[in-house]
Amino acid sequence: MKFVRPANALILAISPANNDLANSDSLQFAQMCDPDGDRTIGVITKIDLMDAGTDALDLLQGSIYPLKLGYFGVKCRSQLNIENRVTISEAIRNEAEFFTTHPVYS
Repeated sequence: MKFVRPANALILAISPANNDLANSDSLQFAQMCDPDGDRTIGVITKIDLMDAGTDALDLLQGSIYPLKLGYFGVKCRSQLNIENRVTISEAIRNEAEFFTTHPVYS
């Protein structure tokens, strides 16, 4: 709490896309400390792991829990990518390709 109470502190609320946002500990904590969402940045991970036919568009657009600083979607390297020695640079290119070619996120 000592890190997020100051009015000039930004809160980085990281939540996986494949879990219910209503149950996100990070967003619940952020909402306690920043009820108006003025200084919270949402990060939605695991977007690529969502079930077929679902997407995180409502989350990213702030329709469910609005944040004034918005949400950012990320696609991280998987354990298999790490074992296959996919470099950070390659992972960044893969993430960019995912978001630019995805039918919803592009």
